[in-house]
Amino acid sequence: QVQLVESGGGLVHSGESLRLSCAASGSIFSINDMGWYRQAPGKQRELVAAITSGGSANYADSVKGRFTISRDNAKNTVYLSMNNLKPEDTAVYYCNAFIRPIETYGMGYWGKGTLVTVSS
Repeated sequence: QVQLVESGGGLVHSGESLRLSCAASGSIFSINDMGWYRQAPGKQRELVAAITSGGSANYADSVKGRFTISRDNAKNTVYLSMNNLKPEDTAVYYCNAFIRPIETYGMGYWGKGTLVTVSS
């Protein structure tokens, strides 16, 4: 059974940094795109950053220049380095990946989320 597990969230002050990790595990044949989404209280879930298996990345305008997404294909892990954090970055951050398990069709998987809180 495939699962995504995030880690690295926490409470920081404005201007500080955090690094989120998301590891995929289970009977995995291949992983295509991986990404990070976030959902702030009372708001819809939004894409923060995504990265292809080849390493091409795209970002939401609100995080360009501050966040960097990367992945380690050998470890089935995606990272989100967040610098110069702002209070408006406060949200639950979710990992998403399109994964093809060994014995079935590919589909999108979600992690359970990790909370990032930025105080002013």
